Amino acid sequence: MFNLQSRTLNSFTIKDIESLTGIKAHTIRIWEQRYKLLRPKRKDTNHRVYSNAELKHMLRIAYLYRHGYKISKIAVMTDEEIRQLSLDEAGQKGPHLQQVYVNQLVEAMIDFDQVKFERVFHNALLRTGFEQAMLKVIYPYLEKVGLLWLADCVIPAQEHFASSIIRKKLMVAIDGLDMPPEGGEKFLLFLPEGEFHEIPLLFAQYLMKKHGCAVVNFGASVPLQDLRFYIERKRADHVYTHIITNFPQKTLDNFVKELGKYFPSIPITISGPQVSRITVPLPANVMLLHTLTEMVDFARRKVML
Repeated sequence: MFNLQSRTLNSFTIKDIESLTGIKAHTIRIWEQRYKLLRPKRKDTNHRVYSNAELKHMLRIAYLYRHGYKISKIAVMTDEEIRQLSLDEAGQKGPHLQQVYVNQLVEAMIDFDQVKFERVFHNALLRTGFEQAMLKVIYPYLEKVGLLWLADCVIPAQEHFASSIIRKKLMVAIDGLDMPPEGGEKFLLFLPEGEFHEIPLLFAQYLMKKHGCAVVNFGASVPLQDLRFYIERKRADHVYTHIITNFPQKTLDNFVKELGKYFPSIPITISGPQVSRITVPLPANVMLLHTLTEMVDFARRKVML
């Protein structure tokens, strides 16, 4: 858990900067000494402390450095010149713009800048379309947020701030899709008890509805008894869930066994980063999706069944 007493929202260590930019701490120190790229403050322990602005500045420098610009050239540029060049460079090399979007979303999240966050999201949507914006920008952004968590660089308020915007965009996109035809496959979506990361489940709902499936989404932290109550009264051709939270091994394995026991006659699909940790033999009706690509292919394959 993030410790508010040990870190402020405007404070990053050199290891944080290394994790977020991919530039080794040793290299960052050399750049500071030789080129004066950053001027971090020092703690009483003499450890470097970096601000939000310095993190953003270093993200842009790292982007340009990876795309062939010599650090000596970057060092003589103003902050505004570096910012503009990173945007110009991305504009000339289309695929790299996605990384710029990711960095900008991180910046907006850290600063609680809703206007910027929504503007960047909107620009990605206009450039690539909704599905590709999710796959090429939002999912990489979420991966970076996960890295921020590991580095203790964000607090729950920042994650919730950004997630609520993405969640809202997903729900609008889902509502904007045509209703699936009568009699098509019907999916029941949910997250297990203790799981609250809704964005992947909402994206799965978007993909399934887009590809002609009827979807009922029970949302986050749902007891299996609630699903059984619904299935006893309504038709469900398939049950789908996604697991991100690092549950204890016994909890995870018991969940899989309970799923198979509760719904032995219904196909069940589990996706998410935690499925690789499942150790119990899978019930005959349970299938695992280990990657985002498998999840997307799964939703698309429904059209051809």
